[in-house]
Amino acid sequence: MTPVVLGGYSARAYGQTAFLDALASVADTNDRVLVLVQLNGGNDGLNTVIPLDQMSAYNNLRSNIAIKEDKVLRLTNTITTGLHPAMTGMRDLFNEGKMSIVHSVSYPSPSQSHFRASDIWFTAANSNQTLTTGWLGRYLDSEFPGYPDKYPSTAMPDPLAVQINYITSTSLLGPSQSMAIAIQNPDTFATLVGDKAAIDPGTTANTPAGRSIAFIRQQQVSSVQYAGQIKAAAGKGKNMATYPTSNSLADQLKIVARLIHGGLRTKVYYVSIGGFDTHATQTDATDTSIGAHANLLKMVSDGIRAFMTDLKMMGIDKRVAGMTFSEFGRRAGSNSARGTDHGVAAPVFVFAGEGIKTQFVGKNPSLTDLDGNSIKMQMDFRQVYSALLTDWLGETTATANSVLLRNFEPAPMFRQIVAANEDPLVTFGLYPNPAVDEVLMESELFGPGGLQSVQVVDMTGRPLSVPVERLQANTYRMSVRELPAGTYIVAVETGRRKLTNRLLVNR
Repeated sequence: MTPVVLGGYSARAYGQTAFLDALASVADTNDRVLVLVQLNGGNDGLNTVIPLDQMSAYNNLRSNIAIKEDKVLRLTNTITTGLHPAMTGMRDLFNEGKMSIVHSVSYPSPSQSHFRASDIWFTAANSNQTLTTGWLGRYLDSEFPGYPDKYPSTAMPDPLAVQINYITSTSLLGPSQSMAIAIQNPDTFATLVGDKAAIDPGTTANTPAGRSIAFIRQQQVSSVQYAGQIKAAAGKGKNMATYPTSNSLADQLKIVARLIHGGLRTKVYYVSIGGFDTHATQTDATDTSIGAHANLLKMVSDGIRAFMTDLKMMGIDKRVAGMTFSEFGRRAGSNSARGTDHGVAAPVFVFAGEGIKTQFVGKNPSLTDLDGNSIKMQMDFRQVYSALLTDWLGETTATANSVLLRNFEPAPMFRQIVAANEDPLVTFGLYPNPAVDEVLMESELFGPGGLQSVQVVDMTGRPLSVPVERLQANTYRMSVRELPAGTYIVAVETGRRKLTNRLLVNR
């Protein structure tokens, strides 16, 4: 019953001017593209981003699947954090300054149901809220009223949203239907549906079956109308890099790169890979660095690396940014089946050809301060969405607030607030961040002499007084109970230098 199916990969692309046209002054100049990479099933973040500063606790929690320290991939500018040994491609992107690791991403009162958790990520809903539209669907509907009847148009001849798969993502649901068309492969798409521009959807009975038939017919209309544009872009585009074989994610990203290079005016692409629900046999029985999870991480890492290399060879990598996400993380402790069960927070990777300013957002999750057996949240996923909308795609705060239904302070992947005399690669840890009641400040740079001063400044430059208590040689606790929700700069002075970091306070 699916009207247009071409190829088997789950790559979803969301309309080009969907984000650009919101700012009339930017619409003709901002040609940035966003790629979303879904790791379907709930990725084990603790074996993906490994806390080298807590290896004893890490090994105790998951002795049967823990990655040996000498196999962990090292990252530049840090001795506390590493990557799974299969992730050489993403290690290279990080070391080149083209990737940010956002620690412990989740949302308050999280769900550990695949279906409900996915729905929350797709719709940007609160955990106690059910929405019938996706966050991108709401955006597209506000920017392109009258879809699908008024499209394609002279101003926007390309699809508002394209998904290379059999079904469209909940993220793309508008108020009445999906804002996307579903295809499988750009070449066979035009052959399958033809380049004819009119199929009369006809009139059907106002019954469940009749409405379903009308929807399918309308999808056929949209698919045929856009076939020519997709075919032309696929014909003009040419992949220049070598992609790994037997890698379904790389196959999807190869299509995305080709369409971008071919000039398709599509703004956001969505690709996915499944298999991350690793309750058992997550690793090999004798070598924890290989196995099912390692294979998945290698496909993700190699695929993204090849994609970004391809874009660079095309000369368009600076236009493209992307993020990985999964519906939830997994528990800190492993189970007896060499697997991990459903958990809460997990890392998100944000990559870009240029523009990454903060390589670590947050800090390694504490393995001695868990929520049951789960890693606690540091960053709300909607803060990542907000950053992608505003800091990457150039949207206003008002637009982001409308899409996300309330204000979420953007996660600072594309921002860096430092003092003029500060080394931007050296800072100190703040945990949790965002904070509610109190926050810990940690750094080896504090030294035996401790801190000489601590100052908190709001975004107007006004200094604020907050209680600070020294817990250990390199650790301080700061109360933020009296601070209003918002963004602050925390500046500390040691005997050796001045350091600053960004703090988000949520209520």
